[in-house]
Amino acid sequence: MDTIEKFLNQVPVVPVLSITDQKVAVPLAQALVAGGLPVLEITLRTPVALASAQAIAKAVPEAIVGVGTCVKPNQVQAAADVGAQFIVTPGTTDRLMAAAHAARMPLLPGVSTASEIIRAQEGGYTVLKFFPAQAAGGLNALKAFAGPFPDVLFCPTGWISRDNASEYLKQNNVICVGGSWFSPAESVHACDWQAIQRLAEAASTLK
Repeated sequence: MDTIEKFLNQVPVVPVLSITDQKVAVPLAQALVAGGLPVLEITLRTPVALASAQAIAKAVPEAIVGVGTCVKPNQVQAAADVGAQFIVTPGTTDRLMAAAHAARMPLLPGVSTASEIIRAQEGGYTVLKFFPAQAAGGLNALKAFAGPFPDVLFCPTGWISRDNASEYLKQNNVICVGGSWFSPAESVHACDWQAIQRLAEAASTLK
């Protein structure tokens, strides 16, 4: 848990990346790291996700590579096997927490309700992913959670954009946010890494 907090404290925004072409993985990561966003979440939403995470871990040592959308215990070990440094889940179960513990993998568990926060706390986790942030109550939910859960920090993800990221970051219980607006599909498709680096630079200065 301390490791997750150490990672997330380095950036205001964690890029959430759904990579469909493995060839773009390394230059995309390099652009984001150069722009000041070294903590990356590669989501398991495409067939090349694990291979992309492995390629980034090998070729971009400055990157802190996480694997997200882990929903099955075996995916936790698969992420560890390709060199991921942390894992992210959209929800929290006892089996997922046990798998992370067994694999010695730092975990950012997903929550959207008070009951899920309590379950994560019972598992020893106090730095949590709030997902889907906007759909699950957004800023009002985070303000409400601050009362009963004063020691919990959140990384809101889900419909976070350049327009609302700063409002989330102003909340005392928000450690960072997750987003993808700085890696637009058209720029990735065009291999316009300079444009992505510029967008990352702007995101890295958010407060």
